Amino acid sequence: MAVTGSTSTTGFDQSTFDAFLAARNEPEWIQDQRREAFAHYQRQLAEPLDPEEYKRLDLRTFRPEQYHLGGQQAGVSGQAAGLSTLMRDRAEFAGSVVHQDGHCVQSSLAETLTAKGVLFGDLSTLLARHREQLEPYFLTRAVDPQTDRFSAWHAAFWTGGTVLFVPRGVEIDIPLYSLISLAEDGVADFSHTLVILEDGASATLLEETSSTDPKTAGLHVGAVELIVGQEARLRYVQLQNWNGSVKHIAHQSGRVARDAMLQWTVGALGARMAHIHQDVHLDGRGADAQVNGVTFATDRQLLSYYTQQTHHQPDTRSDLLYKEVCRDKSRVIWRGMIKVDPDAQKTDGYQRNDALMLSADARADAIPGLEIEADDVRCTHGATAGRVDDEQLFYAMCRGISEYEAMHMIVEGFFSAVYDRIPVELVRETLSQVVERKLGIGE
Repeated sequence: MAVTGSTSTTGFDQSTFDAFLAARNEPEWIQDQRREAFAHYQRQLAEPLDPEEYKRLDLRTFRPEQYHLGGQQAGVSGQAAGLSTLMRDRAEFAGSVVHQDGHCVQSSLAETLTAKGVLFGDLSTLLARHREQLEPYFLTRAVDPQTDRFSAWHAAFWTGGTVLFVPRGVEIDIPLYSLISLAEDGVADFSHTLVILEDGASATLLEETSSTDPKTAGLHVGAVELIVGQEARLRYVQLQNWNGSVKHIAHQSGRVARDAMLQWTVGALGARMAHIHQDVHLDGRGADAQVNGVTFATDRQLLSYYTQQTHHQPDTRSDLLYKEVCRDKSRVIWRGMIKVDPDAQKTDGYQRNDALMLSADARADAIPGLEIEADDVRCTHGATAGRVDDEQLFYAMCRGISEYEAMHMIVEGFFSAVYDRIPVELVRETLSQVVERKLGIGE
């Protein structure tokens, strides 16, 4: 079956894992976690993937043995310094961290934030130095390494990644920035993002992925963990902008405590194939989560999302809005679910997915769902798909507007409902410029 995928461990077998552990200078408790995850990874290879999540992805041609872990290269920081990205050089940030091929090559944080106890930088370094603060959250509360083979694979081989820890009551007004990049051909990147906001804290983290070369093949098996404490406020943005030869698979999860707010924005722009397992958990009374998605698929891209909004406590709210544009022979898949526990009365849950088709050969699959065990809730969902109205194009072109410009206006209008929900101007402008580029304006 397509959902079974490859069971080969060539390239990531026991000998490779042992050599990987031996080469890493890290505490024994971290290596013990890795050993447990690798054992589970080996067991999971014999088990089929969840058909509800993976049956629309054909993984029969996916070969882990085609990829390898990135080596520490001379001059890598210089390559990263010249890397062209969507957001990096367009604003001032309170701190930034850059990873390339699984290694941290640049990290900075404003001294005023360091003095307040904020931790921001390379996960490998900070996890070892600040075990007491970070260990209780790392792969314990959000992403579960035993979910499937990909989460276990990541937990065994994670290399670099970004960590943000904001102490109780500390408010960060200027966004922080994180970049995950691939340069070497055939590299498998296992970067991890861990964000922890203690009670009453607030922060904005802008993250993007990018390839240094438009053609080099690569693999990203990642994880994102967002832990939002009581009355804390987190805005997290991830723009996926790999080249067309990268495969991207990730488990991402957010936990939102009492009276806290999480605004989570994702942009799916690049990659040959991408699949994101995205969970949002409303853990405390009054927790609020808003999830925004912008996807633009072209050529033969296959971009897939499996989202869950789980309400565990009363008076919680979740609002998911995904907008997708498909062109050429691309395909976008979205499977969404709102889950409401028996105790989560007065839940307000909403999910909506809209797709705009720019060609007859493009395809969008939207499957919303509800699992409600409480009896006093308001939960709704919806999905739409449609083609660009030829009359709209004709009307615009009759008034001297080119077909490209008319199409741009229509697509921008389609995405505007998501743009309006994003308070960070840099993100709105970046997404708008990517839309122009993918439409081929001016070509």
